[in-house]
Amino acid sequence: MKEDARAKKVKFVNRRVYEEYYKLKDGAFEEKELYRLLTGAFRALEKNPLLGVRVPSANWPGEYTKKYDLTRAWRLVYTLEGNDVEVVSIILEWFDSHKKYEKRFGYKKNRRAQASFQSIL
Repeated sequence: MKEDARAKKVKFVNRRVYEEYYKLKDGAFEEKELYRLLTGAFRALEKNPLLGVRVPSANWPGEYTKKYDLTRAWRLVYTLEGNDVEVVSIILEWFDSHKKYEKRFGYKKNRRAQASFQSIL
């Protein structure tokens, strides 16, 4: 398979998300740790924008499709933009717990589905 030679970048969807990220750097221990983990994730995205588990667009919260015009356990939510020259990972938000992530994406507690998902990891 041919390697993608396009430039890869990470940017924030808006100034508020950017500022929230940088506030973590000077926060309490847990916030500093989240800052460190997010920074590592951003560096990894610069190398490979296709990292992570792809959430089908049918599962995206309406807030994302409207607001962004998109057709320690934490989750990073990002989307990709690209052209012939570059691929940009756009950071939408992050969640500091699975519970908040599951609520945003409308996942219900379904032990059978969770067990099935865990078996493929």
